[in-house]
Amino acid sequence: MKIALVSPYDFAYPGGVTAHIDQLAQEFNRKGHEAWIIAPSSKPGNTFEFDRFVRLGVPVPVPAGGSVARLSLSPWLLKSVRGLLEREQFDVIHLHEPLTPLLPWLVLHCSNSINIGTFHAYSERSKIYPFARKPLRHWFNRLHGRIAVSPMAQGFIQKHFQGDFQLIPNGINLDGFSSKVEPIAKYKDGKINILFVGRMEKRKGLKYLLMAYSRLKWQFPNIRLIVVGPGTPDKDSYRVLGEHSLQDVEFVGSVSQEDLARYYKTADIFCSPATGKESFGIVLLEAMASGTPIVASRLDGYATVMEDGMHGLMVPPKDDQALAASLRHMIQDPQMRAAMGAFGERRAYEFRWEHVAKQVMDYYETVRDEVNQSALAPSAA
Repeated sequence: MKIALVSPYDFAYPGGVTAHIDQLAQEFNRKGHEAWIIAPSSKPGNTFEFDRFVRLGVPVPVPAGGSVARLSLSPWLLKSVRGLLEREQFDVIHLHEPLTPLLPWLVLHCSNSINIGTFHAYSERSKIYPFARKPLRHWFNRLHGRIAVSPMAQGFIQKHFQGDFQLIPNGINLDGFSSKVEPIAKYKDGKINILFVGRMEKRKGLKYLLMAYSRLKWQFPNIRLIVVGPGTPDKDSYRVLGEHSLQDVEFVGSVSQEDLARYYKTADIFCSPATGKESFGIVLLEAMASGTPIVASRLDGYATVMEDGMHGLMVPPKDDQALAASLRHMIQDPQMRAAMGAFGERRAYEFRWEHVAKQVMDYYETVRDEVNQSALAPSAA
């Protein structure tokens, strides 16, 4: 099957949606299908390892729901999109966040293929959907099939657009993230490493982790906090760092997927203090696949991945005291860390890409059969 996977987001910038697309495409190709990736990119040409990558558009940063989405907003891409689809004749076009401007809209406008949309996002409310529901309904109706990565993502989109959805979760690259990965030698010096992975955005909750760390550092001088992810810490995070003169906090910045796996393996504890709007929790899966126990905010999206007390400990969001208490418990109990890490590895196996990609492919075939049957229905009557 020939498949186009479409992202509205800058493919050169780390994110859950782009990582999902990349891994899904690789798994499809391993199974003998022909998968393409179509996305805007802030890097010129095809600078990715993936051969069939088509760069359409230069992204610009757009504030969106406490985050920053890097989107291509150029309508001049229409001619390029039409030419690509007419030339390649994809069997399936799979659009991720299909209601996000502008590339998915242009693709849906030109597509004569089977159109599948995956909805990743979750929020308690939307500022855009209530006002843009009517024009967005046109693009929603262009989809022949719809996937949601979690019940939260499904519930969020169904508040505004009614339709049938197939629940298929995110996946994890078990070969890339595993307990067999080599840790980073310089950090294996006897200190207990606490790892944060995420973009430097307020909703990722780094400020609360820094506050919790400041409560613990005097009691446990042998702990270290490693912060991995793109961007610059916000003013509140800088304030906590300065006021408490925190030591052993290392900001690493963006890293390759290979090095990211090594950071997870280096960590003794993974911490995700996100404040909300998490529909799933890719970072939790990555930690679990690496055998690393977790301390995370008690969010509905996270609860679809991990079980409190089994794979880690969950705390109320924005509560640095509770966060510090759970981290303290982890620091003091290496046997509990080992047990939770082992349970996490077993849980991550359920989300391996081989299994998830098969669910997606099965859904493609189901939708294709339904569309074909619908097309034959008038003549049969």
